[in-house]
Amino acid sequence: MGGLRYSDKKRICFVIKKGNSETFYEQLKQLTNQVCQEWESQGNDSKEFQEKGPKIVIILDNASCHKKPEFLDKIESELPNIKLEFLPAYSPDYNLIELVWHSAKEYIAHREFETKEELEKLVKRLLNEGKLIINWSRKLKNQGNAVNVI
Repeated sequence: MGGLRYSDKKRICFVIKKGNSETFYEQLKQLTNQVCQEWESQGNDSKEFQEKGPKIVIILDNASCHKKPEFLDKIESELPNIKLEFLPAYSPDYNLIELVWHSAKEYIAHREFETKEELEKLVKRLLNEGKLIINWSRKLKNQGNAVNVI
């Protein structure tokens, strides 16, 4: 599971055991905590994070784990800095993270790993530590129309 901050293209990746609503909610909590810590490191008071801190807009596909009503209600009430926006059905080309996944898959393809942990370590290094070079000016196609991702 991963995300991309639009302003500076910072990437973050969480290796998860199971893609379900509970895991999704837990990852959003972790993301909120990381953003809050980053905000505090800039000299801000953590007590003011919910009111004055950055708002986190997350663009999602329509996976069922993203849309369970009880978790949507929980996110709205417990994570007020998070705003969820859903893509139209069958439109992954509108989500910049898809270019990250594509680039990561290209880099990893045809490599052999001794263990799952070795693969996870590489993915974290590529995505979380920014070691993966991505051609952001690359164009993606969406139903015959070119969409420039920059």
